[in-house]
Amino acid sequence: MVGKSAKQQAGQRLLAAFRDAGAAEVAPDILLDAATLLDLYGEDIRARAYVTTDPVRGEVVLRPDFTVPVVQMHMQDGAEPARYCYLGEVFRKQDHGDTRPENPRENEYLQAGFEIFARDSEADAEIFALFHRLLSPYGLTATMGDMDILLDAVRALPVSAPRRTALLHHVWRPIRFARLLARFSTPAQPRDLPETDAPWTGLRSGPEMEARIATLNAEPDEPPLPATWADRLTRLFAVDAPAPESLDQLRGLAAEIPEIAEAVDRLAERLNQIAARGVDPATIRFAASHGRETMEYYDGMTFTFTADHPDWPPVASGGRYDALTAQLGQGRAIPAVGGIIRPGLIAELEASC
Repeated sequence: MVGKSAKQQAGQRLLAAFRDAGAAEVAPDILLDAATLLDLYGEDIRARAYVTTDPVRGEVVLRPDFTVPVVQMHMQDGAEPARYCYLGEVFRKQDHGDTRPENPRENEYLQAGFEIFARDSEADAEIFALFHRLLSPYGLTATMGDMDILLDAVRALPVSAPRRTALLHHVWRPIRFARLLARFSTPAQPRDLPETDAPWTGLRSGPEMEARIATLNAEPDEPPLPATWADRLTRLFAVDAPAPESLDQLRGLAAEIPEIAEAVDRLAERLNQIAARGVDPATIRFAASHGRETMEYYDGMTFTFTADHPDWPPVASGGRYDALTAQLGQGRAIPAVGGIIRPGLIAELEASC
């Protein structure tokens, strides 16, 4: 294990490279209002973040990442276009269970990051190429995905609006999504939901519960999703090959799911832009399901750079999160893309050379 000094030094080198790329350095608070994160991700965030209660501020959370507070800061005060960079600690629960694992992951670690808020069609390629250049000395595997393609495919399903909304909500939770898809692919059975005068309890409001019950009562009238659509989604989610090969497969699937054609064309253009910046697309693995188990704010390109260490998290990760700016922008929205690198893992790689 390398010391904190070596990790900080690696982080400072990355921060300098981000500043050289035109980013202004920012330093978001470490202690954040928990309500924003709970609104974005629901109660599931408690399994990943450190949440506590302040007698005055209410529920607060130790910063689990930088993107949300940077977006809040920009949407409140920032002009566009804008570029930001940062270096600091984040805090995440990593190991679940009652016993300490043999090789525990760090619960507190450094992140160095770079975010672009701009209406620039080449921002995705710029971020990816910058990270590729900074990380090329370390022999990492570059993997890319595109949530936009998956979301367009789900929106194309011939199902009712409530079912489509449920599938879109759970697309970032592969197991739950698969169960829902299987359920919607078979005839629904009537449910016995008797009326009661008992008061509502739990986290959902009365109107929310009533709407949920109405949806469940209407399910027997829903026709099952045709098996051909479940098969198309299964084949789409399974695309995983060098980027040019994946692009060919996606173009074939676009003939069966025309709604993804525009997103596939955008992916092709992005790969051309990346190639123009000196990165061979054939060296990038494209996995359609990449990004489905990361933070739910990614709604376009996603990427990771991973080392040949099975027990390591990605050395770097990032992607596009346009919808997040709309959620936090109080009526404003701007396209945004960014990524983070773990300086601690960079220092570990350097020490092992």
